[in-house]
Parts: sequence; structure tokens; C-alpha cells
Amino acid sequence: MARLERTDEERDLLARAARVMPGGYLGNMRVAGGDPLIVRGGAGSRIWDLSGNEYIDYALGSGPMILGHAHPKVVAAAEEALRKGSTFFVENAYAVELAERIVEAVPCAEQVRFTTSGTDATFQCLRLARVFRRREKILKFEGGFHGTHDYAAMSTRPSGTTPFPAPEPSSAGIPAAVGDTVLIAPYNDIETTAAIIEQHHDELAAVIVEPVQRTIAPRDGFLAGLRDLTERFGIPLIFDEVVTGFRLAYGGAQEAYGVTPDLAAIGKIVGGGFPLAAVVGRAELLEPYDAEAVGPERFVPQSGTLNGNPVAAAAGLATLAELREPGAYAALHATGAHLRSTLQRLFDEAEVPAVVSGIDIIFDVYFTGRPVVDYRSTLGDRTLKGVFDRALLEHGVLKTPEKFYVGMCHDEADVEQTIAAFEAAVAAVRDGYVAPSKNSSSSA
Repeated sequence: MARLERTDEERDLLARAARVMPGGYLGNMRVAGGDPLIVRGGAGSRIWDLSGNEYIDYALGSGPMILGHAHPKVVAAAEEALRKGSTFFVENAYAVELAERIVEAVPCAEQVRFTTSGTDATFQCLRLARVFRRREKILKFEGGFHGTHDYAAMSTRPSGTTPFPAPEPSSAGIPAAVGDTVLIAPYNDIETTAAIIEQHHDELAAVIVEPVQRTIAPRDGFLAGLRDLTERFGIPLIFDEVVTGFRLAYGGAQEAYGVTPDLAAIGKIVGGGFPLAAVVGRAELLEPYDAEAVGPERFVPQSGTLNGNPVAAAAGLATLAELREPGAYAALHATGAHLRSTLQRLFDEAEVPAVVSGIDIIFDVYFTGRPVVDYRSTLGDRTLKGVFDRALLEHGVLKTPEKFYVGMCHDEADVEQTIAAFEAAVAAVRDGYVAPSKNSSSSA
């Protein structure tokens, strides 16, 4: 297919980007095969690049566009707010109403403090927990992504060989001292996690976890076991719900799994595609933001030029209104379940060892013959993954390098075209797959 042909206009703009931007891109994602593209625009489930190629979008802006691009009601709400002024640095009615909606929806939320990014929200959660516990160390899970601040960037993409609970920096420029304040546990392994917490509980300020870690679903009882452990030792439990908030259910992963943390970071969907995130949780833990309620030794100053931006809050309110429509989540999960199960069936029929890992509305493929339960089980040869993602792109399906985001914007026509692309991509993988020799041995 000619979908990846580039016009002179797009090639020129890519060359200009290479001159003024490191690597020639925003730092977020490169499409499969490393070829950059420049988006001209989007509508609903589709986006178009500057050369006119059309894609069914399963990146969805890395998740926030659950309703699709340029949703009429979200656009109208943002336009109305924008006509009143773009930002003020003081309270506005949209932000107050959005905070009320969040408190109504999210089980742990008694109060809300807005930020502009998920990175800032998880960072703030950790700071509040340190104030509450008067401890410094945190425990996170190997491979878990909580943004790009120093604490989050420990063991995000580690070697997978370091003994637990020692961390590995996943970025240059992190002070060595940060490693002294971070412990690492294996996701979905409640026994090992319990042993680490029991040994270090008196040093821990918090435990932070993605309820669904990237595209790895929690085992039955894992999140509940983590809640029990942290409650036993009085350690705040933080859910990073930047991805899962308002996605798995209206109340997020907390509602879907029936486990309530002490604090949570939310973002993406709640801002309707604009820069907005938030710290939510028990009022007792958010109290340090109120200088009049606490002494100077407990006060946490937190401000941001665009925190609670009215345009973003208005877009978030319009998005949440659509999510409250009867049957919205049932339809979303049904679409995702059909796509995910079909993809797994195609790999099984092609006799290619592959696991479509995650949950129905957030998933990806790992080319392995063993269950995917933690970060280390995702490691291995990524060659076939590149073949798969590239073939999808050539057949008009865009995803992030790490996941499919299924949205309420994906309709029957999208699903039909996507499954046809799945068939082509699985065939490409099958043609490149070399089965292990019967005489070869594998290590345990």
C-alpha cells in the first residue's frame, strides 16, 4: 500500500522539525518503523497526516480522546469557555464544578487539587504521603510508569536482572540519592511485595501502583492484598489512575476492582484532551495544601500557571457528561473485548506464540509463549513486535508503541477495518516467525 508515502510538504516540515527539535519530534512517540509523521487533523476515530494518509486511531492522544477527536460537545464547551477568557490564575466556576464531579465519581476522592500533567500529579501524591507519614522512602513496581520525575523514572525500563527491592535509574540525570529513597517490587507478586513491605514498613511513606500496569492486568486479589498490607502498617496507598481514571468505569479502577486507595493521580480523560490532571484523595492527606489549616512544617506549596484552567475544565465536564450516558461503558467494553479476542484468535490460528495482554480496552501484544504477569515476563525479542506494528500502520491502523486504546468513538466500520488490518499484520508476523528447533533447549 502507498499509505506511508510522504508529500513534499510533509517532508519539508519534518526537515524543519529536525533542525529545531531534538530528534525531530516531541519526545512522545515515533510511529512503527521509526518514520515520523505530522498530523493534519482528526475527527472521531480517524486522523490524517499532512500527506493525506488516513488512520483509525488507537493512540487517541495517548488515551485522553476516549470520545474521539473534535467531539462536537467537547469543542462547543471549550469554545464557550474560551470566549470568556483563556486563563485567570484564580478560581473559576468550571474548575469548581469539575472538582465536584470528580468527588462524586471517584471512591477515594474527598478533595481535589488540580495540576496540568500526570507527572505532576503523581509527584504531588508522593510529596503529600511523605508529609503525612513523616517518612521518605516509596515503593513502586518494576516497569510501572508514573511520569518523568526522578522518583517515577526509577526502574521504568530496567534490565530485569537487579534483585528486588533495589532500583535502577531509567534516565540519565537522576541524582544517585534518589535511588536511596525508592524500593522496587514485582507487579502481581503479592508474596514478594509483602516481604519487602514487612521488612521496610517503618521507612515507607507510600506505595504507588498502576492498577493496570501498562498492559498487564492485575491478578485476582493482588490489589486487595496490597490494600490490606498498606492498611496494616498505616502506609498510604496511591493509585496512579492517569490512564485508568474514567476509563475502566466512571469511578475508574477503584470502582472496577472494588479497591479504594488513600490518594490517586488522575489525568488524560478528565481534561477532555486539554492539559489537566489532578491529585484526589482523603481530605486529611490533602490538608497540607491549606496553609491556614497546618503549620509551616507541614505546608506544601503547590501552584501552576494553568492549574484548573477553565477551558480544560469545561472540556473535561463535557467529556464526563458523555461518559455518564446509559450504556456508554458497556458498549466500550464490548468493542474492546471483540477486538482483543479476535486478535488473540488470529495469532493462535497462525500458530505464532503471542499473548494479547492487558484488559479489553487497553491491550497490546507480546510475542511470548508464557503468561504476561509482570514486567520481566514482557522482556524478549521485540523484532516481531516491530513487524506487527508496522504492518498495522501500512493498513491504516495507528497505535502507540506500547498499547491500543479503544475508545467510544470506534464504531462497527472501524472494527471491521481493524480486524482486516489484524489479519494482514498477523500474516506478516507469521511470515517472519521462525519456530524454535525441536532440538533446541530453553533455560528455565
